[in-house]
Amino acid sequence: MQKLEQKVDELLRLCQRLREENRSLHTQHEHLVTERTALIEKTEQAKSRVEAMISRLRSMESGS
Repeated sequence: MQKLEQKVDELLRLCQRLREENRSLHTQHEHLVTERTALIEKTEQAKSRVEAMISRLRSMESGS
């Protein structure tokens, strides 16, 4: 009976640890999704600026 109680206690501790780890992973995932979204937005802004610069350079070339 004592061994069974020990096993149950061990399983309860494991479940608690896994719940905490799962919660931590969910938080980390949300953070990474937010960070990824911000990086995509910055990349798109940089792409737009580069395209605008190229367009201006081309118009300067054709104007010469």
